Amino acid sequence: MTRVQHFYDQVTATFTYVVSDAETAVAAIIDPVLDLDYASGTLSTRSADEVIEHIRDNNLSLRYILETHIHADHLSSAPYIREQLGGKIVTGSQITTVQETFATIFAEGDGFRRDGSQFDLMLSDGDTLSLGGLDVLAFHVPGHTPACVAYLIGDALFVGDTLFMPDAGTARCDFPGGDAKSLYESCQRLLTLPDDTRVFVCHDYQPGGRDLGFESTVAEQRDHNIHVGADISADAFVAMREARDAGLEMPTLLLPSLQVNMRAGNLPPTDASGRLFLKVPINAFGGTPLDRFASEE
Repeated sequence: MTRVQHFYDQVTATFTYVVSDAETAVAAIIDPVLDLDYASGTLSTRSADEVIEHIRDNNLSLRYILETHIHADHLSSAPYIREQLGGKIVTGSQITTVQETFATIFAEGDGFRRDGSQFDLMLSDGDTLSLGGLDVLAFHVPGHTPACVAYLIGDALFVGDTLFMPDAGTARCDFPGGDAKSLYESCQRLLTLPDDTRVFVCHDYQPGGRDLGFESTVAEQRDHNIHVGADISADAFVAMREARDAGLEMPTLLLPSLQVNMRAGNLPPTDASGRLFLKVPINAFGGTPLDRFASEE
């Protein structure tokens, strides 16, 4: 039996999940958050500590820390959790594509490895892991980013930003390497899974002020997702997604998140005096710091 406990970070509207096998108490954590007060540059492990407490209180054995993608709206606490509880940090094998892109954007030197070796494991489409008596099946689901991964663990599917709750649709595709047609195809692939497969999302922005939502089913997504359900065509989705993305603001924590998360949640190296800095690319011609890089993709 697949047990799922959710944790919600209101600041970034992010869900972290603890998934465990009821028979063996072996667990995985999905998309853990490291708290950052941007204005003061202060990091906190408040969100991660809540998850760690749950693991310890329930006598769970942490096997994996699964990242669905390189998040652009929150920092990952994966290395901190690994230090506290053990486990291996896992992501998709296409992470190297994302690292190459953002190494260019942030002018990283040779000291930044672009081979994904900051992660303990990289999974390709169809790869599996064992979580106690459960299998973890990886789906490569590009679109939001080129390296997005969904994880099917028993009857529970963790989709990252590929799908939102049905009334919220799907995530944006305008970051470097994103592609609306690929996202549509990734969503349709996931929607071929059994109807009663539970779908857990990474974010919820509570459209219309409704109560917080994090779980649906494949059947509900297929029938009611406002962007990719109910026989919406690929052409209609791409037109909608590209028009919608053009009006979206950049996430508040975009720049720090990318620099930390492309390192598997590790912070950049300190300077000679031991101080830590994050870079802010400046677009001298207006727009956002990522505009000209996105146009080169």
